[in-house]
Amino acid sequence: MRLILDTHLLLWSAGEPDRLTRSLRTTLEESANQVIFSVVSLWEIAIKHGQRRADFDVDPRVMRRGLLDHSYEELFVSGRHALAVVDLPPIHRDPFDRLLIAQATVEGITLVTSDATVARYPGPIRKV
Repeated sequence: MRLILDTHLLLWSAGEPDRLTRSLRTTLEESANQVIFSVVSLWEIAIKHGQRRADFDVDPRVMRRGLLDHSYEELFVSGRHALAVVDLPPIHRDPFDRLLIAQATVEGITLVTSDATVARYPGPIRKV
């Protein structure tokens, strides 16, 4: 299964794995699953880290290197992803989450989130 983690789950998987559910940790460790991170999340982390937000106290360069070293696949943003945002219902205003949802939809990847608002979107979304 191909899984893309939303930004908070990505932060937790990289730095605070105990915050993830046991079920999700097991899923992420299964070799049959392909875990993906989006440059959208790196962009969000870089912006919020630069704003000195306590919940984003991680160097995004170090985080990216660690994710790649742990076999996470990097997903870049394409024009198709950006345009797919137009078709999303106006459930959530966060541009980072909306682009992650669009990427998951276009690529057929399951977006894993703990955000109940994000989970309300149609498409390949799994709330944990």
